[in-house]
Amino acid sequence: MQQAKTLSARPARPARWLNRDRVIALLMISPSALAIAVFVYGFIAWTGYVSLTSWNSLATTSTFVGFDNYLSVFATGRFQTNIRNLIVFTAFFLLACLLIGLLLAVLVDSRIRFEGFFRSAYIFPMALSFIVTGVVWRWLFAPGNWPDDPTGINLLFKQLGLGFFQSAWITDTGVVPGWRVEGLRTRIGVPMAMIPVVVAAVWQMSGFVMAMYLAGLRGIPDEIKEAARVDGASEWQVFRTITLPLLQPITLSAVIILGHISLKIFDLIVTMTGGAPGNNTEVPGLYMYEITFKANKFAEGAAVAMVMLVVVALLVVPYLIYSRQTEVER
Repeated sequence: MQQAKTLSARPARPARWLNRDRVIALLMISPSALAIAVFVYGFIAWTGYVSLTSWNSLATTSTFVGFDNYLSVFATGRFQTNIRNLIVFTAFFLLACLLIGLLLAVLVDSRIRFEGFFRSAYIFPMALSFIVTGVVWRWLFAPGNWPDDPTGINLLFKQLGLGFFQSAWITDTGVVPGWRVEGLRTRIGVPMAMIPVVVAAVWQMSGFVMAMYLAGLRGIPDEIKEAARVDGASEWQVFRTITLPLLQPITLSAVIILGHISLKIFDLIVTMTGGAPGNNTEVPGLYMYEITFKANKFAEGAAVAMVMLVVVALLVVPYLIYSRQTEVER
């Protein structure tokens, strides 16, 4: 009886959603949540709506045309060329950054002298914007009137007696192998003018990948490697069977980050080539800007923007789901 009175005398706990700390937290994050809802998701929804209308002039129109803008964009040879360029850039950019970043991380992790200097030197390019990187590498890859009056890297080759290495670089109109496929209005292959752009992007981002891999290497216990060496494993076997598998989460994170950067690349292309020559370095981001703000084709530009959003989402969303499932399992 006494126990029942004691229990009834206790003050009732407030509902969970009325908890003071929870209310304060909700009030603190509500401005940011509202801003994101309006200026991110709201504008995404507006862009999606515009892409389904016939708004392709300065005069605002809300005539619904469905997916006609998407069909029109995909049918143009220019956008098909953009997709080809984006695939080439992403593939070479990802592969080169991962390989060079891993190599640099292994070298720095070997406890070389002046490790701090090399680590800082490798990661320093990331402190620059793609605008600065594009301007500098445009100067380097400007071919000049080669082979007689070269500039940039062609001039260096000439002075070193390596004139056979001279090339048109960012002005090269070639596509290798340049296959023609029925139904497509662009040649299949690697546009040679895209190679200098990839070099510039890799120069800037490979140091970032190095830092990620270096953190992963420093997190692998030495006892595991020593046990493998005691069992007779060579250094290559230790690296291949122990180090690389343990670096898989780092590799996945690097692929997601670099892929996100490459799929929406814009500033490096604008400053380095402007999409030239002959749209051989133009990507969807630049195409969207051109048709939206120069040709006033707002609906088609919105359609390109939505295509880019879907492509980035196909890369990022599965990674977010995988990361969440991994955290729950832990």
